[in-house]
Amino acid sequence: MFNKLYQKSLELASHKSSKFFLGIVSFAESSFFPIPPDIMIVPMVIAKKADYLKIFLIATIFSVLGGLLGYLMGLSFLDFAMIIVEFYGYEEKVLNLKSNLSSGSGLYVWMATLFLAGFTPLPFKVFTITSGIISFNLFVFFFICLLARGLRFFAVAYLSFKFGDTFYKFIEKDSAKWFTIIGLIITLIITIIFFTIK
Repeated sequence: MFNKLYQKSLELASHKSSKFFLGIVSFAESSFFPIPPDIMIVPMVIAKKADYLKIFLIATIFSVLGGLLGYLMGLSFLDFAMIIVEFYGYEEKVLNLKSNLSSGSGLYVWMATLFLAGFTPLPFKVFTITSGIISFNLFVFFFICLLARGLRFFAVAYLSFKFGDTFYKFIEKDSAKWFTIIGLIITLIITIIFFTIK
């Protein structure tokens, strides 16, 4: 199933309405769809380098909107939301989360976790849904999603614009490792800045 969805998403990247489909995939991936929009962003930017900023913005905006849908699902449609969470194997962790993050430093840990989920290959939809389940602050949620998704998609679009096919081969082969390392570095920097200001 994943291979078919992956190939279909690649096909959509070369469609004449690829930007429209990118918006749909970006929106759906933040709430339930398993295939990340990165696999569309890279070939789209390589094909139309002048549009790399537009492609990055479409992916970011619709991904954040999809994240808000995931939040709403977790907040108001728990039974349906848990079906998605169970699909990714996070049910037990989510059920234990609310009590652990009710106050204190747990909230800061969740902020960093949500950022990492938005930037790395972690299943972002699980974390948007969980944010709704635990009634995480909506404004902070929106800001973190915008920052994490924006940084990720800008990095993908820019590197595709700059290095083209070389980056495409690299991200296809080892995207999980690349996103995880960069995400951890950025999260560490933000955490240090936050606690320094505090």
